[in-house]
Amino acid sequence: MRVGMPWEWAQGRLTVENHSIRCACEILLQFEAPLDAPPVQRERQGRTLVSVVETELEDGVAFVFLNRPEKKNAMNPALHFAMDETLDRLETDPAVRAVVISGRGGAFSAGQDLKEFFRDLEGDPAGQKKAQAAANSWRWHKLELFPKPTIAMVDGVCIGGAFTQMIACDFAVAAEDAMFALSEINWGQIPGGLVARVLTECLGYRDALDLALTGRKIDGIEAARLRLVNEAVPKGDLRTRVTELARTLAGKDPEAYRATKHAVRQVRAMPMRQAEDYLAAKIGELRMRAGASAQQTAIRRFVDDKSYRPAEGSYTEVKD
Repeated sequence: MRVGMPWEWAQGRLTVENHSIRCACEILLQFEAPLDAPPVQRERQGRTLVSVVETELEDGVAFVFLNRPEKKNAMNPALHFAMDETLDRLETDPAVRAVVISGRGGAFSAGQDLKEFFRDLEGDPAGQKKAQAAANSWRWHKLELFPKPTIAMVDGVCIGGAFTQMIACDFAVAAEDAMFALSEINWGQIPGGLVARVLTECLGYRDALDLALTGRKIDGIEAARLRLVNEAVPKGDLRTRVTELARTLAGKDPEAYRATKHAVRQVRAMPMRQAEDYLAAKIGELRMRAGASAQQTAIRRFVDDKSYRPAEGSYTEVKD
């Protein structure tokens, strides 16, 4: 823990001028954060003021952690606002080549914070609208077409609303003993927000109904069998496997990755002829944004020189 941190943050930009008051307050409101951390939403945990979102950058991979471990990373409005801002920053940071979403304290997320997201906002329609907009913005609208690789690293519980950001990521890797559940049916609710809709993005009709209507719990192994996640690994290997995958994805051409993600996600709901036109336009956009020299080099190396095999490596590794 450190004292003497800059006394300014996003909400309110409060500045304390009186030295004695500042010192007393800094002792009371100690918090941990990287020296170069941007202002983000914070909340009080006991007598400590902490960031509800933390980011670690490791060789081009940004690990983003929901940081409410005492609540199993249940998502309150402050967390949604912070995540919305964080994704904007990571999207435009040239040092970030891939993003991993996870949670502190051995939990991915227990879903929405029933008290702070629902009950505390009763009678506050403006507050409800802002919180819901931020929740849907980062968990789906931004993550779904995020231009860089995204991976959900699922440890511990993933419940209810947490399915949204997990499914929105390009890949999801879970610990074998992780626990998934759509518990809304058990307390007289439906998987609202976008959960019921996004569930059908990765599960078959029968499996989606199974999880939504029974509210039963499944572990990471069954989640992988259902294809809710890409794979399940022993808990102790989770970060290593996710880091390996993130570095593989970060090694792809960023413009080709972005265009491919957009293409696969968007054409799923299109009629065949519309998809044909969209994909042709997407190829044109890719050439306009990235040029064609690397592709031409790769084709020449494969067709003429016989020195390159596309199935064995990224064309960004091919050099004249």
